[in-house]
Amino acid sequence: MFVDEAYVKVKAGNGGNGMVAFRHEKYVPNGGPAGGDGGKGGNVVVVADSGLKTLMDFKYHRQFKAERGEDGQIKSMYGHGGKDLILKVPLGTTIKDANTKQVLADLTTPDQKFVVASGGRGGRGNIHFATSTHQAPEIAENGDPGEEREIYLEMKMIADVGLVGFPSVGKSTFLSVVTSAKPKIASYAFTTLKPNLGVLRLKDGRELVIADLPGIIEGASTGVGLGLVFLRHIERTRILLHLVDLDPNNGRDAFDDFETIMNELKTYGEEVVSKPTVVVGTKSDLIGADEKLAEFKKKLAAKYPGRFPVYAISNTTHQGVDELVDASFKELAKAPKPISEKIDAVKHVDYKFNPDDGFKITKIDDGRYVLESEKVDHLLEKSNLNYQDGIMRFARALRKMGVDEALRNFGVQDGDTVLIDDFELEFRE
Repeated sequence: MFVDEAYVKVKAGNGGNGMVAFRHEKYVPNGGPAGGDGGKGGNVVVVADSGLKTLMDFKYHRQFKAERGEDGQIKSMYGHGGKDLILKVPLGTTIKDANTKQVLADLTTPDQKFVVASGGRGGRGNIHFATSTHQAPEIAENGDPGEEREIYLEMKMIADVGLVGFPSVGKSTFLSVVTSAKPKIASYAFTTLKPNLGVLRLKDGRELVIADLPGIIEGASTGVGLGLVFLRHIERTRILLHLVDLDPNNGRDAFDDFETIMNELKTYGEEVVSKPTVVVGTKSDLIGADEKLAEFKKKLAAKYPGRFPVYAISNTTHQGVDELVDASFKELAKAPKPISEKIDAVKHVDYKFNPDDGFKITKIDDGRYVLESEKVDHLLEKSNLNYQDGIMRFARALRKMGVDEALRNFGVQDGDTVLIDDFELEFRE
């Protein structure tokens, strides 16, 4: 199955918790603090893999979580960092924030990496909290949470040449003639339900990648047929081969078909319709094809004088194929290379907490209040409240942040209960 877009939720690993521990050595009273730091949480890293051609791996598995950091250990030993979670995607995959649609990265070279979610920092152990007046602190920090976000993966095929044209015009057959690709071929519309890639190699060592892009018909740019699904893949091709049907008995006007496709490309984007384009008349071996080709060239020259070179081929007899291949290489040599999304390279981003300094206090019952604050919630997450020292440090931090004063001003009395997330404390002056 061909899958070229996916929504994925990623969660980096949380940092490990710091340790409260003490040295237990002979002749060392109470030994001093010896709790190590927690390890950093694992990152979620997206890597471009040239061996992949689809985002199928993300169709059914949409949630990914990296490993958390190990907690700190006794004897001042640090916890191991969590392993990074590697997500492999095809070349040409763009990563966007699912909510804002901001482009985060554009992976167009093999093994290119992007850290899409960074692991949380590990909490500090009690070796960091000893002072001259408090030489045996029972204080440690919990690790920071890892980043969590939803991303949108969009794959755009990277090819030198893109084949466009109405269904059954001969795109898949041409691809099978000049490359080793084996697309499904039949004489009815929409035989091709997914883009096919093939590599054309010449004896002199030159090669180019050709993509058969299906389903472009009238209205494709607005969602008719399959075109809107696959039009995105044209963006990364360097030149286009626009195939038109020269069969005199198909009841269609070749120039009208050409104009229909050009209008769809223009509606999709000016950068697409302006790509260097070679027009290819197919089925030139049929009786009457020469007259239809002459009529097509006359109309084309009248509206687009000198813009499009025209070649006629037969996929059956291979007439004109060599000339077309040679012309494709010449056009490719002159064509600009595709421009990737303008993204600043981000190799690594540490988790950073940006709290809102405001406090929201709500009375929920007589003597019971709820305190809501991102800053306080983060402080609570970081605090190890299993030890009295940790509770006292948390209380001092709240006072320093102005929480006590804010509660008094709101009317909280001595002995009232204040809820912070799932933690209850008794308010004391």
